[in-house]
Amino acid sequence: MTKEDLFEFVKKQKTAFISSIDEQGYPVIRAMLMPREIDGNDIYFSTNTSSKKVKQYLANNKACVYFYKRGKIKYQGITIKGTMQVCTDQETKDRIWRFGDKIFYKKGKTDPDYCVLKFRAQEAEYYCDFKIEILKF
Repeated sequence: MTKEDLFEFVKKQKTAFISSIDEQGYPVIRAMLMPREIDGNDIYFSTNTSSKKVKQYLANNKACVYFYKRGKIKYQGITIKGTMQVCTDQETKDRIWRFGDKIFYKKGKTDPDYCVLKFRAQEAEYYCDFKIEILKF
């Protein structure tokens, strides 16, 4: 699998699972909506600034993102390790904003409770048909 194939696979998935590290050093996994944008090795998500995961990423930016596709016979999964940056700058928020976001962020793009998570991929592990491929970025 190439890097391009990996990100094409990611773009087709409706759910992402992201992990952060809590205050006691344990991994915490959450389901998220599909990424808003993929740019090079960066994957962007939108979220609430007030969420626990934002506080956790600010304390420890190590992160992991997981995507999978389960067929009737074939199962594919991708674990991507990297770092997560919390973006509160208006330029990034404007770029990632979608029209329907107004439902969650009443003040729109400038809502202080709206931020963007920018995940920078460093290494991926692709699983399919009992085989594992490692990709370095």
